Amino acid sequence: MSGLGQTASQSQFIASHGNRTISNGPNVPLIDNIDAEQIIVPERKSWKNLFAYIGPGFLVSIAYIDPGNFETDLQAGAQYKYELLWIILVASCAALIIQSLAAKLGVVTGKHLAEHCRAEYPKVPNFILWILAELAVVACDIPEVIGTAFALNMLFRIPVWCGVLITGLSTLMLLLLQQYGVRKLEFLIAFLVFTMASCFFVELGYAKPNSSEVLKGLFVPQLKGNGATGLAISLLGAMVMPHNLFLHSALVLSRKIPRSIHGIKEAYRFYTIESALALFVAFLINVSVISVSGAVCSSDNLSPEDQRNCEDLDLNKASFLLRNVLGKWSSKLFAFALLASGQSSTITGTYAGQYVMQGFLDLRITPWIRNMLTRSLAIVPSLIVALIGGSSAAGKLIIIASMILSFELPFALVPLLKFTSSKTKMGSYSNSIIACWFMRLQSFIWSFGKIASLPNHCGLMKLNLDRVATILALRLAIQSMLCLVRTLQACNSPKQDQH
Repeated sequence: MSGLGQTASQSQFIASHGNRTISNGPNVPLIDNIDAEQIIVPERKSWKNLFAYIGPGFLVSIAYIDPGNFETDLQAGAQYKYELLWIILVASCAALIIQSLAAKLGVVTGKHLAEHCRAEYPKVPNFILWILAELAVVACDIPEVIGTAFALNMLFRIPVWCGVLITGLSTLMLLLLQQYGVRKLEFLIAFLVFTMASCFFVELGYAKPNSSEVLKGLFVPQLKGNGATGLAISLLGAMVMPHNLFLHSALVLSRKIPRSIHGIKEAYRFYTIESALALFVAFLINVSVISVSGAVCSSDNLSPEDQRNCEDLDLNKASFLLRNVLGKWSSKLFAFALLASGQSSTITGTYAGQYVMQGFLDLRITPWIRNMLTRSLAIVPSLIVALIGGSSAAGKLIIIASMILSFELPFALVPLLKFTSSKTKMGSYSNSIIACWFMRLQSFIWSFGKIASLPNHCGLMKLNLDRVATILALRLAIQSMLCLVRTLQACNSPKQDQH
């Protein structure tokens, strides 16, 4: 009976590559460019298998502690102390649910999210989704460009606009890392995550934030003061990024799992545990950054210079937060951590862009060319802003990029929810009805909240603009978004109907 069950499960899960349909046999790869380093998971009932699955979650978690997160965390702590910590908690819980769905889609079907979109949707919606996904990758790359430029400024006193240009050379570092294989890259990323965490954990001990205020900020939702709503939305956008859904659903295919019922269940369970561990570390880092920023900037012993830094805090001024731990070397080590964050984020962004292009267009290009294209699109606005407005304006561009990411999340979340709820694609692993409605409600609230916060956070209402025109523009944006979302929910491909 077990042999029959295993055979049936093997025939159910199919991987598609272009016009070819390939069953997941023992020697057949799932995704090009990964399978040369594909890790074979033995079919055994043991917790030791967990170590074989550790890796993709930490690669994905880099997006939760990239320079964009540091920027929004620092501003949240400096302006509102611990009041916005609950946003980090909510976003982390939502991220775990969303990322686990992305992992489940890849594990069960053997295809990642972008490939499913190409197979499911007609050409026009598929093209729009591809454009939005590429825009999300570029918006994710902007904080990495600016963060790396800030790091170079702190390390070598290079002007920010020159640092923006130099960041294009990070492609060479990416190519150097890729030649050592996926597994070693995963260990390097995990090492960088824990290195960045250690700095802020130690500083957290020196800053000694009020524990009761921190707990209140974590579990009592509040939005007080002008700009709190916009900054809260930016925190959400920096935490949950749409390109991560495409990336995670593809990275799980770097493991060749047993295609039995037990093997698939075990893979999904261990990927969820691994994601929870990685996101928990990212959650602690974000909480530490906000708590340190809030504790230091609310201190009564600040020098006049540090008070000015807290009033307009960005990545280029934040090294003084680590002064208690690192002394005169604070700016150097903070710059090194920021540089590591930006470059590790570049790796995940390049992988995501490669899978997006391959999945939506069935087009594969050399990774360094892909990286240079994405980086060039991110460098142009960053360079213009850095030249005109300096480091302060560049820091604000990071906030805008985070808001763009939060606006685009539903266009990745809705297809993910649709596919993981499909009995045809997922079989017995499809989402429950309660989970479907919960995720739909979350997607709608997320979408409406992001658009509604744009005028307040970007200062549109403070300018002498026609408010009626602003409201009409927002209404049109909301209607366009909901129209596309309904289209994504309703579309069915002829291939699926035949099944």
